[in-house]
Amino acid sequence: MKTELKILILDDDNQFTEELADFLKNTGFVVFEADTAHMALKIMEGNFIDLLIIDISLPGINGLDFLKKVNLKYPGTEAIVVSAQDKMETVVTALRSGAIDFLRKPFKMMEISIAIERSRKFLDLRRKLEQSENERSLISKSLERSIERNLIGISLQIREVLDLAMSAADYPDINVLITGETGTGKENIARIIHFASSRKEHLFCAVNSGSINDSLMESEFFGHKKGSFTGAISDRKGFFEISDKGTLFLDEIADMPLNLQTKMLRAIEEKKITPVGETKAKQTNFRVISATHHDLYELVEQQKFRLDLLYRLNALHIHIPPLRERVDDIEPLLLFFAREFSSRMNRPVPAIDPKVIELLRLYKFPGNVRELKNLTERAIMLSKGKSLNVVDFPVKTGSKASSLPKSAVSVYLHRPESMTGKKEVSITGSRLERDESKSLKLKDQEEGMIRRALAKCGYNRTAAAAELGIQRMALVRKMKKYNIIPPQ
Repeated sequence: MKTELKILILDDDNQFTEELADFLKNTGFVVFEADTAHMALKIMEGNFIDLLIIDISLPGINGLDFLKKVNLKYPGTEAIVVSAQDKMETVVTALRSGAIDFLRKPFKMMEISIAIERSRKFLDLRRKLEQSENERSLISKSLERSIERNLIGISLQIREVLDLAMSAADYPDINVLITGETGTGKENIARIIHFASSRKEHLFCAVNSGSINDSLMESEFFGHKKGSFTGAISDRKGFFEISDKGTLFLDEIADMPLNLQTKMLRAIEEKKITPVGETKAKQTNFRVISATHHDLYELVEQQKFRLDLLYRLNALHIHIPPLRERVDDIEPLLLFFAREFSSRMNRPVPAIDPKVIELLRLYKFPGNVRELKNLTERAIMLSKGKSLNVVDFPVKTGSKASSLPKSAVSVYLHRPESMTGKKEVSITGSRLERDESKSLKLKDQEEGMIRRALAKCGYNRTAAAAELGIQRMALVRKMKKYNIIPPQ
């Protein structure tokens, strides 16, 4: 069931305020209206406001200055800033002032609805955390307002990832490389590092390196001077400059063209950038966190990525295992997403048949956490009953043995004994057998398998990784873990 959300609209455009207020009231929200900062403060003194929708241009005071005061006096209130201005500097300033979202006027009512629902999710989770400690949450309350909400898990692997992220946060000047398959939550970890560090008061600038047009990439990163090329109608700051004192997150770093990699390396080393059309360099202090689902060492061998840039980016490496390798996280994630989408769709939270968990633990999840989220949303949307059953999750696991990771000869698939009342069952090859007498450790099996693959391939790491069905970087990491040194 959705919690009642109290929204205050602060705008001196009475027509805009009335139209938006009518829409939100009809949607089921409790709405207050104010056309001055003084009136808004009076309303907030007598009512707890969950969400403030505020225009930057207000009579007598800048909306962002007012927002800073609200943040100090009412830290539990979130804010969506609206403005007719959509310059990057305006957006950045709004977010730095404490806004949770920014919309450019005029906007569609659907856009404000989406922004409010996004804010509701943050508010609901924060309330739950304040009421009781959420045993499945791995992040502190101070971080809950700054990151996405799907870093949920109880597995040892995800706890180790978080420990590394918090260590990275303690050293705000080192660059971090985050690797993992698509959908594992690489940007989420990057946000944790930023918002847990001393750079948290400054911008977290997320850039998808593969989504920028090649011809504009240099201008986007380094900025440009007015008239430096056709279409440069004004001076513009690039990503490096607007990330000053903050964090520049480079997603899909492997997609960056080689000619730009050289300039990137110099900018990262010297912390100086020269905008297109300028002759004088500018100093900027940014931290780089990059992410990729590719094997960068393999791309280096293919001469598609600079080794010196990789070394510069990889001062600290964090690898996020795929969901199929941390199946203990499937159940808490499923429960979290079920609550989230039930709230969005104004439905009661459904019960979940234990067989659903058993099914999903056998599924490979090529789309990882993102795929589980989408599967849960679909199940909630199409389900006709009060519970989610196996039929609501149309996934193909094949035989139990074929659903295992390629890198595993023998692994344990188990539910906690307290939940099943049964002892663990090991899966070896294609048959199930109860192992009562001896301890069959995954670590020992994995090390032996890696050594056999390396010996078979003459210690060629690329070939051995292909033999094992893992990436070369993963093999190098495991060789270090088991202290496997190739013979001279």
